[in-house]
Amino acid sequence: MLALVALASYLLGSLVAGVLYSRALGADIRDRDLPGGSGTYRQHGLAAALGVTAFDVLKGAAAVLLARWFTPDFTWVATLGVVLGHCYPVFFRFAGGGGVAPLLGALLVAAPVTLVGMLAAGLALIPLYRATLQPRLGLNAVPFATAVAVPLGVLLATRYGGLPDLLAGGAVMAVRALHLLTVQKRPA
Repeated sequence: MLALVALASYLLGSLVAGVLYSRALGADIRDRDLPGGSGTYRQHGLAAALGVTAFDVLKGAAAVLLARWFTPDFTWVATLGVVLGHCYPVFFRFAGGGGVAPLLGALLVAAPVTLVGMLAAGLALIPLYRATLQPRLGLNAVPFATAVAVPLGVLLATRYGGLPDLLAGGAVMAVRALHLLTVQKRPA
């Protein structure tokens, strides 16, 4: 049953809403941007971004709910699968998004207290980073805030639950972030 939950979560994650939306419009967002909520916002506007983000969050939550139903002690497998599917989707040549929204959805179900603490820390840090370090580093504020909020999340998850889910999804996101950084720095 665990293997089926992992496979179902991965396939669910592979339904990347930004790619589906842009292809419905006759293009592929990945030609211009990442297929997550922020890329969709930049390419298609707020309404599209909200829909894409909601879909991607809901698929993360659905994967963990599926795991709770069939393998309640192994929700982290569903978190790993759905984030892995979003980042490396089988349906879209293994080129997906960064994994933030599906991880948020997974943690919403698996570790809501941990999620709220991490979001609060991240949202407090983003304006500070943008005003100080972003002009010098040139990197998006979200990865920076994530790098600071994750250790807090680990502490919260140790006390309130969800540590395996956080580590599983976070590991996939870290690999994807490194992958994206190396792809962007290649000479043209």
